[in-house]
Amino acid sequence: MITLERISRSFGDKQVLHDLSFSIGDGRMTGFVGSNGSGKTTTMRILLGVLASDSGRITVDGQIISPAHRSAIGYMPEERGLYPKMPIIDQLVYLARFHGLSRSTARQRGLELLEQLDLNGKPSDTLESVSLGNQQKVQIAAALIHSPQALVLDEPFSGLDPAAVERTLDVLQDFARTGAPVLFSSHQLELVERLVDDIVIINQGRLVANGTAAELRRQRSSPEWTLQTDADMGWVREIPDITVVELDGSWVRFAAPDSDTAEALLRRALAESSVTAFAPHTVPLNRLFQEVTQA
Repeated sequence: MITLERISRSFGDKQVLHDLSFSIGDGRMTGFVGSNGSGKTTTMRILLGVLASDSGRITVDGQIISPAHRSAIGYMPEERGLYPKMPIIDQLVYLARFHGLSRSTARQRGLELLEQLDLNGKPSDTLESVSLGNQQKVQIAAALIHSPQALVLDEPFSGLDPAAVERTLDVLQDFARTGAPVLFSSHQLELVERLVDDIVIINQGRLVANGTAAELRRQRSSPEWTLQTDADMGWVREIPDITVVELDGSWVRFAAPDSDTAEALLRRALAESSVTAFAPHTVPLNRLFQEVTQA
């Protein structure tokens, strides 16, 4: 487990991180979410040792993070940092050699990763000769080439088409199943919601939410339900403790403080007309994000 404890960082007179604390669990995918400028990239760079924090500490399984720990982390920065005129497989081998892999082992590992990520091109192609989406795949392969013990990815899905996203999701989930902690940032909240075990949300350098999606829903939103009948549901607006979120004739989505209140509304609807559907409604992550960052 990687734990960040009370991490702060300023650039000049601007403080960008304020006592930031969270953990990345072993074998768990942790989504790191925040608006542009919220401090995500700065946090990742401090974790990797690219930047130093002004205060706080980072531990790995209870030990202060060391250069050896950091060298065992696979990192993909948001900015592409590979060599555009170098053949794809050659630069994967080049990077793997820094981590002690033999040339033959590095080449085999690189070819396997490119196949897993379904690179649309030849490994001997130069980076600049392939599409931006395929360049992103190479970036991900570069982070995985040395079989790291943890993974930190900054916007890994940027520029990927839907098919490439699915393939990348499979690769990342397979990696997490080995027991490695994985932290990634993304603005694509629907992907975060599908992929992650845990979510960390920061706003202006401060932690505003941390937990599983289910935990965040319980903490931040009133439970919601949907109800469909064969008659107009306008009367729901007059029910105490019920908040109508969306109403369309005989269909309504509403919030209630608890399941007893929602069931009381269902009984009223059954007395009024025939009910064709009644179910809990899952609040999407983008709603939760808006709630916690605008509070």
